[in-house]
Amino acid sequence: MKLQLKAKGFDLTPSLQKFVEEKMFGLEKYVSRWDENDSILLTVEVAKTTNHHNKGDIFYAEANMNIPKHLVRVEESGEDMHAAVDTMKDKLKKELLKLKDKMTDH
Repeated sequence: MKLQLKAKGFDLTPSLQKFVEEKMFGLEKYVSRWDENDSILLTVEVAKTTNHHNKGDIFYAEANMNIPKHLVRVEESGEDMHAAVDTMKDKLKKELLKLKDKMTDH
């Protein structure tokens, strides 16, 4: 699995990059059946958004994973970047498990 990480609206710190990488690479076991020759690409975008009606920083995390014949996409936002990434990872894991079950049923 290859990971492509982008940041918008703020500088990606080495510690945040490491955090995201550790979280996302923990999902490798769920895609190993489709991941021949590192063919799976996981694109993660983390962003800092500003909304006039919200106080404080609002963070956004989005993941897109290309699996043969499927695109799995999840997103999450919150006041804490680490929490948003963590929840996004959980959502992605849930979607991958659903897809795995769906594909084994056939």
